[in-house]
Formats: sequence, structure tokens, C-alpha cells
Amino acid sequence: MLSLFIDWEVSPEIFHLGGISVRYYGLLFALAFVFGYKVEERMFKSEGLPIAWLDKLWIYVAVATIVGARLGHCIFYDWAYYSQHPLEMILPVRFYPEFEFTGYQGLASHGAAIGIIAGLWYYSRKVSKKSIFWILDRAVIPIALAGFFIRMGNLMNSEIVGAPTTVPWGFHFLHNNDLRWLVENNTIEETLRQAWVAKFVVPLGVGTSIDELMKSGIAFRDSGGVYLSRHPAQLYEAICYLVSFGVLLYLYWKTQVRKKMGFIFGMFLILIFSARFVIEFFKDVQENFEITQVLNMGQRLSIPFILAGVFMLWYSKRLPDTGTKIPETGKKSR
Repeated sequence: MLSLFIDWEVSPEIFHLGGISVRYYGLLFALAFVFGYKVEERMFKSEGLPIAWLDKLWIYVAVATIVGARLGHCIFYDWAYYSQHPLEMILPVRFYPEFEFTGYQGLASHGAAIGIIAGLWYYSRKVSKKSIFWILDRAVIPIALAGFFIRMGNLMNSEIVGAPTTVPWGFHFLHNNDLRWLVENNTIEETLRQAWVAKFVVPLGVGTSIDELMKSGIAFRDSGGVYLSRHPAQLYEAICYLVSFGVLLYLYWKTQVRKKMGFIFGMFLILIFSARFVIEFFKDVQENFEITQVLNMGQRLSIPFILAGVFMLWYSKRLPDTGTKIPETGKKSR
């Protein structure tokens, strides 16, 4: 089989000036809001809605995203630690074992989704004075695009990496040394290390020793350590989110379903979280407690969102039409 393994050694930093570091993740996060705003702006203009509503919308979305994503990570993925250090949930510092400025490390997309829904509920009461489903139908389209940018940021950070694989397009993430998983060490409990090997390496059928893995061609060693070929799960997810964005955009501009309040929101939940559920099978664990689980935390959190999406498709038939005027094909919307 032709091997197309890619050595991924991209620095997360674009440049460093003094004490300021400009990183790809931050740039892509900012681009998500810029492009999202432009997509939403065209939608608002086509419906004759006040641009002042749009400006407030993105403030609500930005705050809700960051707060929800941060709390989601702390509660869903590391509650044992943060329950004992609650100030670190909201402050960009670590007090234990010693004081350190860390920034906001650890954001969870499911928490962001919950935060956005809560933020848009408040927005619908204070700003638009319309049903929450009306604004959700319009907000989720650029949010799907934002998901694409954020997963590309994860790729540039070499984080949320995929599971080990023999596929010829696998990535060697050179900022993630796999040696800790492949030999007995003091950094990981031995039973967990063996469970990880049994879950991710044994199914490859190429042996579990470093020599066997290197002979098979899915691992290599250099001065920095040992690196396994892994699924580029961030790319898989980014592509799915970009396709979802295209589908939702088509539904909004080219079909009558935008009149059905809640329908586009339901489709968003099904598309995004079904993709997330499936792709989790191709990811490495985010936290060690997931090693022994059949479904990881991301999958378990995705199931309620998928079911909510199915419910919304049914419930949208019972909601009143928005009364939105659909531009005729071939005529320019202003």
C-alpha cells in the first residue's frame, strides 16, 4: 500500500514578539467570528432586519461561547480537579501546585453549544423579542462555519489528535510523543497504559512493541521520541462542519424550510453532533478516564443533541411559520 504518512511539525505560533505570541488557533478563532458575521449580515439584510440586532447578537454569542466552553470542559472533563479549585474555572491562572498564568486551557464544544443556546434565549427576550427558535435558525449557520475554523485551529495546535491507524494518509504529530504509551513509565498508571495499548494498538494487528510498530511503518523514532501514525481527526471533523455549513446555507437560501421555525436548528443539531459522534471513534481519548469506556464523553454528550435535533424537526411542524419572505431565484437580495 502506498504510504502517504505526513510528518506534522507545524509550530502553533505564527510569530513571537516580546512577550506576545500570535498563534494560529487565535487567528482562526477570530476568522470564525469575522466570516460568521458577514454570513449573518447578508441574512439580516435580506430580511430587512436592523443591523444593531446583529451587532448585539455576536456579542451575546462570543460571551456565551467562551463561558459555556470553559465551564463545559471543567464540569464534563475534569470536575474532580476543578471542584476543588473553582476559581481556576473563571481565572486564566493555576494556583496548584504553584501559581502559574495558563490562559484558558481547556474548552469543550458541547459546553459551548449549551452556552450559546442559553445566550440566545436571553437575546431573544431582550433584543429580538421573537421566539428563541427564530434566532437559533439564523445563528447556527455561521456557527457551523465557526466549527470548521476551530477544528483547523486544533490541527495547527496538534491537539485532539486521532487514534493510531494504518491508513496511508495518517499524520505523525511530532509535538505529541507517543513513547509514554508504548513503554512502562512513571507518568501514567500502568493499568491505564496497558488498557490504552489494548484499545488503540492491538486492533491494528501489527504488534505492540516499538520495534514491531516501526517495522510495520506506522511508527518512527527520532531524537524527540516515538511517533505513531494517527487519524487526522481534526481534518475529518473540520470537513464535516464545512459540509454541514453548506447544507444549512442551501436550506436557508434555496428552500422554503427557512419559514419553518426550528427546522434549520434541528438539522444543525443532527448534522453537527452525528458527525461528532462518529468521528469520536477515530480519536484518541481526551482524558485518561475515557480509556476504559465504550463511548467516550464526547459521544455521550452528543446523543442528547442528536435526539433534540430529531425532536425539533417534528416540533417545527407545530410552530408557526416565520412569515419570512423568500427571495425569488435569480433576483438579488438587498
